[in-house]
Amino acid sequence: MKAVSCQNGDLTVVDRPTPVPGPGQLLIEVLRCGICGSDLHARRSCDELADIAAEIGYDGVMRSDQSVVMGHEFCGAILEHGPKTRKFDKSGTRVVAFPLLRSGDQVHTTGLSAAAPGGYAEQMLVEESLALAVPNGLSTEMAALTEPMAVGLHAVRRGQVGNGQVAIVIGCGPVGLAVIAMLKANGVRTVVASDFSSGRRTLARTCGADIVIDPAVDSPFTATTGHGHFDSAPALFDLAVSSMEKLRRVPLWWHVFRAADVAGLTTPKHPVVFECVGAPGVLENLISAAPIAARIVVVGVCMEKDKIRPAMAINKEVDLRFVLGYTPLEFRDALYLLADGKVDGRPVFTGEVGLAGVENAFATLADPETHAKILIDPSSGATEPQLAKA
Repeated sequence: MKAVSCQNGDLTVVDRPTPVPGPGQLLIEVLRCGICGSDLHARRSCDELADIAAEIGYDGVMRSDQSVVMGHEFCGAILEHGPKTRKFDKSGTRVVAFPLLRSGDQVHTTGLSAAAPGGYAEQMLVEESLALAVPNGLSTEMAALTEPMAVGLHAVRRGQVGNGQVAIVIGCGPVGLAVIAMLKANGVRTVVASDFSSGRRTLARTCGADIVIDPAVDSPFTATTGHGHFDSAPALFDLAVSSMEKLRRVPLWWHVFRAADVAGLTTPKHPVVFECVGAPGVLENLISAAPIAARIVVVGVCMEKDKIRPAMAINKEVDLRFVLGYTPLEFRDALYLLADGKVDGRPVFTGEVGLAGVENAFATLADPETHAKILIDPSSGATEPQLAKA
């Protein structure tokens, strides 16, 4: 079969043996596979990623000198059931799958490990227990977006945006767009999106952002004026003194204070900020610019060393949360949000290419004005990304 190998940063179409499904596994024909930002990072920085993974006990992440078939955002059709499968779905069924694969006595990350080849290929293996049939006639292209949408859903759930809170999305690449779509699907009323790219700002509006900001012109935090956020310590000090002046007129004032505390009324109003850029300096800039008590959810993957000023985060009591991936339930929920029409993935999907065009697709994705999500169609001969059909 044909596949795209990544080795020493080179992307090459190669011939590989057709995979043989092991116990509990399915062989699928890859119908579409998305090119993820993680793939772009892994092509150049996989050794650093592998070193970090090894520190937390997983030594299977791809190394630059290995020949690896990337691709973990895929939709395919079942070709063959391996031994000891329960045949939940018959051959020919279109499925998506949580990207983990058993190999020997270990479980590996599909598309980011030499032991678990991914969807930049004509065929691949998936675990039957992790495969889900595509429901409700959802298109193959939209089904292939299940994985990045699950990333957005997980980030939103970790962000815990409360009623009346503002969500601010910094960076409107595929991950940022998925976060915007999932915020709106979860009923968040005010979503602010910020990106230097005019093309991505347009996509952010299409995905449901209520306010779209060019950070070269304005700050996304000024767009939330009037929501009761505190931008300075003196304003918060004044509120504290004024509130206590009123409370001390009440007998047993501490009981009133305690009740307000339990109800969450003593915490300053603050936005939830989703950092979806993953570049050095962005996190420090957000800590410095965000309102007091802001919650910052770090979704973007910065592969370089970075610096922040802990004293600034401490003085503003900033809440930092880092997220990775998603749960099997979130993966399932993302699929059904797409299939039920509650999330529209069409704005994210901007182009397609064949296996022979993966190198050119990677180069194209360096320009944020041109594309957001490019899908690989292994049956296509396209060597340049073709614009997605509406």
